[in-house]
Amino acid sequence: MKAADLEHYKLDIYDVKDQLKRHIYDRSAEAIAAGDRARDEITDVGQLERRKSLMRSEFIKSLGGLPPSDTPLHPQITSILRGDGYTIEKVMFESRPNHWVTANLYMPDGISAPTAAVLHLCGHNPLAKHADLYQTVSQHLVRAGLIVLTTDPIGQGERLSYYDRDTAKTDVAASTREHEYAGRQSLPLGDNIARYFVHDALRAVDYLCSRPEVDPAKIGVTGCSGGGTQTGMMMLCDPRIAAAAPAAFIMNRESYMHAGQAQDAEQIWPGLTKIGFDHEDILMAMAPRPTLVLAAEYDFFPIEGTRRTVERTKRFWDMYGGGARLEYFEDACVHGYSPPMAKAAAVFFSRHLLGKLPDCSWEGIQPIAPELLWCTASGQVRGDRDDASAVYEANCDRLARLDEAASEVPDSARKERALAWLRDRVYDGRKPCRLNPRRIALGKLGDALTVESVLWWSQTSLFNHGFMFRSSGSESSESPVTIALWARGTASIEPHLGWIRETCGTGRAVFVIDVTGDGAVEPNSVTTNGMHDFFGTLHKFAADLFWLDDSLAALRTFDVVRALDIVEWLSRGTNGDIRLYTDGRFGLYGQLAGLLDDRLKQVDVVNGIGSIAELVRSRHYETLDSEGIMMPGMLRYFDLPDLLRWY
Repeated sequence: MKAADLEHYKLDIYDVKDQLKRHIYDRSAEAIAAGDRARDEITDVGQLERRKSLMRSEFIKSLGGLPPSDTPLHPQITSILRGDGYTIEKVMFESRPNHWVTANLYMPDGISAPTAAVLHLCGHNPLAKHADLYQTVSQHLVRAGLIVLTTDPIGQGERLSYYDRDTAKTDVAASTREHEYAGRQSLPLGDNIARYFVHDALRAVDYLCSRPEVDPAKIGVTGCSGGGTQTGMMMLCDPRIAAAAPAAFIMNRESYMHAGQAQDAEQIWPGLTKIGFDHEDILMAMAPRPTLVLAAEYDFFPIEGTRRTVERTKRFWDMYGGGARLEYFEDACVHGYSPPMAKAAAVFFSRHLLGKLPDCSWEGIQPIAPELLWCTASGQVRGDRDDASAVYEANCDRLARLDEAASEVPDSARKERALAWLRDRVYDGRKPCRLNPRRIALGKLGDALTVESVLWWSQTSLFNHGFMFRSSGSESSESPVTIALWARGTASIEPHLGWIRETCGTGRAVFVIDVTGDGAVEPNSVTTNGMHDFFGTLHKFAADLFWLDDSLAALRTFDVVRALDIVEWLSRGTNGDIRLYTDGRFGLYGQLAGLLDDRLKQVDVVNGIGSIAELVRSRHYETLDSEGIMMPGMLRYFDLPDLLRWY
């Protein structure tokens, strides 16, 4: 037998390829059903208002709270462009100090008194406000007589956070790539990058309220896809919104989960599935205010989820006597903000904010050259300003404040708090069961080693797997064992074969384990991207776990603790010298398990992370497997150097 034979070993006595998917989907379905029951039990306005208040509070908490909105906006109009019946002001304002938002303000001609405005939040087009699609929507709205403020989201348009002025290039791709890149670094802080998207939009409303042309009581919001997400978040968070038209986003969690697709970082709200939150709660947050759901029949966001959510929430408007104010428009198109949707939105906002139907023509709408809409000279805030900040800088500031707070707490108290939090993360909600192992002797690897395959239950519905290596002639079950943990587990034997032979040569057995979702228990692919790629299968499953207030890191740490159980079982309880050797990022799981379980007599980490805080401080970092090492909120309690002190 060769190492390559082991690396391609197929577990044919049990189907493990769908187990992680089933485990996550079953847990999610149970929580989603509980949410449906809770909403179904609402029978009056009082109960509805309490639900709305609770979901708003839980949503904001899931983001890590919102930044303060008490700093000056310092608005600037860098130039004005003439359109057909309107002007476009190129606007910049500071949502937070040094965090500049770039926007185009479409102003209809002939405004003589404060009037209605619409905040237009762009989706995941890298060009954002000056993309043809979003220009077209803005022009539909302004022709109807509405003031329109179209903003660049973080990482799009003129707000690329990783733009290099000297090369005029960015080394982290715009839009979803940047969101995920900075978003992962937010998670250990207990934050979600969505907190900054929401805050920018809140400050955009502040800006509209500061304009004398705008009636603060008549501000609407709309957006498509990622802009639909931002619109939904504003529906939850800002009671100033008088009317809302989310496009190509409203659906429900279950239908999208089964569609097998990942979501962008700001669309993943940790813990909310666990408490039964769903898109119905987004719509309910607006009742009884006018709301128009815009949907694409052939969207990758499942239309059946959209239809179900709208149908189930109509009754909440009826409770206020305003059933007609929840409207639905569906276009037979693919994902996007189609011209028919734009016309429907213009009519909707005109009717509810201006009190009339639009008297205009939408013929001849033509996008403007993007560079003509730039608010900056270079086309990028970072190209013009030395002091520009973004999410990376905000994360560093948040980390500094956590460090300062930690320094004021006695180390013994920090350890106690950290252990309590970690136990809750790793053990809460798990369903331990009997190991019920399956053992298969595989023969010899060369002349020096024997190999045995072991499959066991880590918890109900999840098998783990491992190869037990022993020196030929020293196959005693009472030999001390070193558990070996690294990325790809038993599918990566050759790179570690020298160490395995050396360790077995000292009289120890080596147990190479596969934690959930890796090695021989790697799941079937549910996306078109690679298993470990951006928006790949493990990215999706990690996100689904975040929604459940869980993580791959916590789940896999539990697996390592259960590996101690199987080692004890295999040695009939006589093994008093269990050690752990880890190589690479998966060492995190071993270090956390070592803090939780004193059966581990020694933990050796090679090429480990060293510090999660340093990963957050690094402007650039290795993304491979990073979704699996993010335990949301960890740095509020401890970092890996603390573990070394506490072992």
